Amino acid sequence: MLSRQLAARLQTFETPFYLYDINLLRQTLESLTAVASKYNFKLHYAIKANYDPHILSVIREYGLGIDCASGGEIRAAIEAGFSPDGIVYAGVGKKDKELQYAIHTGIFSINCESLEELALIDRLAGELGKVQDIALRINPDIDPKTNSCIDTGQADSKFGISYEEVMANADLIKSYKNVRIRGMHLHIGSQIRELHVFQYLCDKVNAIVDYLTGMGFNFEFVDVGGGLGVNYDIPENEPVPNFASVFAIINQYLNVSGREVHFEFGRSIVAQCGELITRVLFRKDTATGRKLVIVDASMTELIRPALYGAYHNIENITSEENRKDRYTIVGTACESTDVFNQSLTLPVTVRGDLLTIKSAGAYGMSMASRYNLHDLPGAVYSDEL
Repeated sequence: MLSRQLAARLQTFETPFYLYDINLLRQTLESLTAVASKYNFKLHYAIKANYDPHILSVIREYGLGIDCASGGEIRAAIEAGFSPDGIVYAGVGKKDKELQYAIHTGIFSINCESLEELALIDRLAGELGKVQDIALRINPDIDPKTNSCIDTGQADSKFGISYEEVMANADLIKSYKNVRIRGMHLHIGSQIRELHVFQYLCDKVNAIVDYLTGMGFNFEFVDVGGGLGVNYDIPENEPVPNFASVFAIINQYLNVSGREVHFEFGRSIVAQCGELITRVLFRKDTATGRKLVIVDASMTELIRPALYGAYHNIENITSEENRKDRYTIVGTACESTDVFNQSLTLPVTVRGDLLTIKSAGAYGMSMASRYNLHDLPGAVYSDEL
C-alpha cells in the first residue's frame, strides 16, 4: 500500500487523516471502463461510498454517471460537474423536497421503491409541469452471500417493491400520466465476493423482464446495481477488483436484448485507494492481560468495524522492531464498541508509531461523524505530495 512508501513523510501530517492513492484510483477506473466498453455497459458511481471532491473530480474524467441516495448527494454530484442526465436516484425514504429537486433538475431516473412513492412522484411531477423518467426498483429475493447488514435484495428487506406487488398493481402503475417508466432497477447487496450470485440475479431479471413485458411494460434499460466486493483481508493481493468476471457473467446470462444495462459501483471503485492513517497515543494492559493499543482514530473516522463488525487489515508502518506482539487496537471514542481489531499481531508497537487501516476509501470519510466533538479527519492525496 502507498503508506509504506511514504511513511517518513506521513509523520509530518496531523493524524488521523485519509491517504488517497490517486494512481490506484485511476488504474481501477481504467480497468472498469475498458471492460465495460467491450459490452457497451453504462456506469454510475455510487457517491455514498466517498464524496470527496478530489475523488469525484477524477471519477468524472472517466465519464461515469452518479448513483445517489439523497437529494444532498444529487446536489453534490451536480456541484462536482456531473451532468444530471447521468444521475440516478434511489432510496426508500425520499423526502418531498428531494424529489422536487430531482424532478426540477431533470436527472436520468428516479428509482422508485414503493407504490406510495410512485403516486407521490406522479403528483409532484404534475405540479411542476413535467413528466419524470423512473425505474421500478424490484426486490428480487436473492441471498447475496454477504454481511446481513449490507444485504438489500432479500424478500424482507426494506429496499424495493416485490415483483408480486408490481404484477398485482400493473394497471395502476401504468395509469400515471406524469411518470414515464423507462427501466427496472435491482440491487442485491454490497461486498459480494461469491460471483455466482450475479448469475442468480440474471436469472431473476430475465424472468421478471419477460413477465412484466408481457403485461405491457416497456423497459428501455435494466439497472443491475453494483455490489462487487473487495479484498479486505489482503488488499495488496487484489488492488483492482475483478470487474471482467462480473461483466462476463452478466453478458452471458442476462437476456435483455435491445436494452441498456447499467451498473452502480461504489466500494469496488474507491475502497482500495484509501487508507486511514492514525497515530498510537498509548499502550496499556488490562487486568486480564489484554494488550491495548490506543490510537487517535476512532469510530468517528471509520465506523464500519463498530457498526457491523467489518474487518480492515491494519499495519504498523513506522516500527523497526523485529519482535512481534498481539494487540487489541482501540479508538478514542467513549464507546466500548470502538474497536478496530480484537487480536492483531504487529511489530512491538509504542507511542508515536503510525498505523494504517487499509481499504478505507469506501464508507470511511463519507460515514464520519463529530461524535464526542471530534474534528473530521483531513485528507492527503498522492498526486499533491
